[in-house]
Amino acid sequence: MNIDQVKAIIAKDENRVLELKTSTGELIKGMQSLCAFLNTDGGWLFFGITPKLEILGQKVADATQQEIAREVRKFEPAVSLPMELIEVPDRKDCYVIGFRAEAAKFGDAPYTYDGRAFYKVESTTALMPRSMFEERLRRSDPKRFAWESQTPDTLHFEDLDEKKIRGCVMYGISQGRMPESSSTEDTMTLLEKFSMVENGKIKNAAATLFTKRPQSYPQFTLRMARFRGKDKMVFIDNMRAEGNYFDLLDAGMAFLFKHLNLSGVVKGFRREERLEIPAEALREALTNALCHRLLDSPSGSVGIAVYDDRVEIENTGHLPNELTVETIKQSHRSYPQNPIIATTLYKTGFLESWGTGVSRMVEACKAVGLPEPQYGTDGLFVWITFKRPSLGINSDTNSDTNSDTNSDTNSNTNSDTEGLSDRQKAVLDYCMVPRSSREILAHINVTYHNKNIIKFIKSLVDASYLERTIPKSPNSPKQQYIARKQK
Repeated sequence: MNIDQVKAIIAKDENRVLELKTSTGELIKGMQSLCAFLNTDGGWLFFGITPKLEILGQKVADATQQEIAREVRKFEPAVSLPMELIEVPDRKDCYVIGFRAEAAKFGDAPYTYDGRAFYKVESTTALMPRSMFEERLRRSDPKRFAWESQTPDTLHFEDLDEKKIRGCVMYGISQGRMPESSSTEDTMTLLEKFSMVENGKIKNAAATLFTKRPQSYPQFTLRMARFRGKDKMVFIDNMRAEGNYFDLLDAGMAFLFKHLNLSGVVKGFRREERLEIPAEALREALTNALCHRLLDSPSGSVGIAVYDDRVEIENTGHLPNELTVETIKQSHRSYPQNPIIATTLYKTGFLESWGTGVSRMVEACKAVGLPEPQYGTDGLFVWITFKRPSLGINSDTNSDTNSDTNSDTNSNTNSDTEGLSDRQKAVLDYCMVPRSSREILAHINVTYHNKNIIKFIKSLVDASYLERTIPKSPNSPKQQYIARKQK
């Protein structure tokens, strides 16, 4: 590399992928920025260039190189960071010191420098939040770090519903997925076979499926609402349920049967009751939401929303990197967010494997003349939408109507925002006056911070729904966002 190449790199001033330090007198801050590059999108670090883009260089003695090498050894995991010395013309024996950091790949463990992890928030180097660090650890080694694999000291065998455990085993046997001998084994042995016990301690996965004390887990919540019309302005019924997986599945299906229409079909001498949206498709969608939700967040609940024209089932989290909302309905392998829970549900007959659930939901809807269900995601939540038949969708009109507005109410329901998620619309309503990114995340009850959330806000800016209050300095720490007036 020569000085002209350096000039080309620094032409855009400091940004998300560039950090300038006047000298190695700022070595520690420079190494923190290098760590942030590794954990974000990569970038260049230069010593010997001032923030005003003056290329001064510095003398580089053996002691300087040894000091740099000592600091580089403080990175974990160990990483190769070759140092480049670029001679500065007209300044004898002065060099710019350059480092190029490549961004970590998805699934790599987060990098730390001197025991701490850093990441980039636009052009700022910041300490990585604990929740983000733990999420990256889980992705790097799911079996070791996943929330479902943790063994808290507060969780005991007595906290689990033994009848549910044995009931699941018997159902698994009836489905041919577990051997007959399982019926004679003691409950702790069964939990061990489900990989829910480690060194005699119960894992969180067991609590998710079988706990008798859901009050200790705020994420073990199912939100259910029947809204009048096609938005969240007025609700007819608003409920919450707390419980383990099976309790929430039962509560959710009961709510759907309460608010969706039933029709009778006579076959021979028998009358069959059919739900307007196939019950097997709804059950599969709710099962997937409960199984694959992001459980480590206290706000990791699942939601069911019934409107006049559709049903939406949502869960916290994101689609696997291997899938998109377009490809998820194609033949694909299974990528469970919580593999211990998913495997147990498969063995006990409550979940299909190998990614076939989506295609079965599609076929079930097609069989009764309904459109294919559609997936959506905003980086924070994943949801599936089932269209209701065009006739008979107002069966709740005789129900008691509560004219109060639901807490998730938003007024951006015109055609300009029709393609946005409810949370994106809520952000637009909230940003009628300038708001910071921190205020926005707090408003939509998001407590963790990662690249998906940064993209969530940026996507609204790129689509011209939000605008920056300081457009010429998008990375300003004083940056706020305000909703654009829609036509």
